[in-house]
Amino acid sequence: MRHVVGLVVGLTVLLGVLLLAFALPAVNTGAHGIQVGIVAPEPAAAQLESKADGFDFSRYDDADEARAAILDRKIYGAVVLTPGHEVDVLVATAASASAATAVQQMGEQVAAANGTTATVENVRSFPADDPRGAGLAAGALPMALGGWIGAVAILFTIRTTRHRLIAVGAFAVVGGLGLTATLQFVVGTLDGNYWLTSLGAVLGIAATAMTVLGLKSLFGGAGLGIAAVLLILLGNPLSGLTSAPEMLPTPWGTIGQMLPPGATGTLLRDLAFFDGAGITRPLLVLAGWLIGGSLLFWIATRREATTKSVPA
Repeated sequence: MRHVVGLVVGLTVLLGVLLLAFALPAVNTGAHGIQVGIVAPEPAAAQLESKADGFDFSRYDDADEARAAILDRKIYGAVVLTPGHEVDVLVATAASASAATAVQQMGEQVAAANGTTATVENVRSFPADDPRGAGLAAGALPMALGGWIGAVAILFTIRTTRHRLIAVGAFAVVGGLGLTATLQFVVGTLDGNYWLTSLGAVLGIAATAMTVLGLKSLFGGAGLGIAAVLLILLGNPLSGLTSAPEMLPTPWGTIGQMLPPGATGTLLRDLAFFDGAGITRPLLVLAGWLIGGSLLFWIATRREATTKSVPA
């Protein structure tokens, strides 16, 4: 009975943690440092910066400079106050539909205060087949869970070190190509260079699978639990794919971008819609997980070889 009680209590705690991990970011979604550009005279710009909470502002000389900053992934949008007191709002729904909505609402409030209406320009949008980017948002869990399941399947069906590494590489390549093809040609969420975007998916799956492989090989069952927490329990809800990292409470958005699901989603977004602008951080994050997982796997392999070589 003690075992039954302990199991029930443990599972209940786990369910509670899962609920909090998924519900809290959703409940507290809002502007938490969204980068926005301002093109306006000094008094108007200063007044807007003082009244708008949840935004980090950068000033630009004209609308073209702000538009270029959006495409370079430096800001999510911009508010442009013209000499005639008209308000132009620049957004990029492909960067984040939620952030674009927040920037647009702020621009509309400025326009209402000036007694006019805002003109909205979508600098970079999702394709017409998926205008809200729902496919990319829905892909967060499959990317996290798929890499974990794939690595576990490889561990339990393939016995040799060499063949496990080959299987992880093959799974990353085939899975990355298939994932990108599904999002681009079936769902219609992506419209960039297929092969370039696929490279990002390949790196994401390789980093995820290698992390699971390394943790399980070195720490056994506990390693699988650690991987599940990092990739699914934390990585999925904190990925920012359903909104934006800056829409999550601080510092959870930043933490999510340091985990494979968040970094993979950002990398795919930057490659598919912004010609690779802003890919440095997700590339470094995924490379770090790939190298770290490989190092853990190598340590476990060396330990196993040493144990076998020691006479009984």
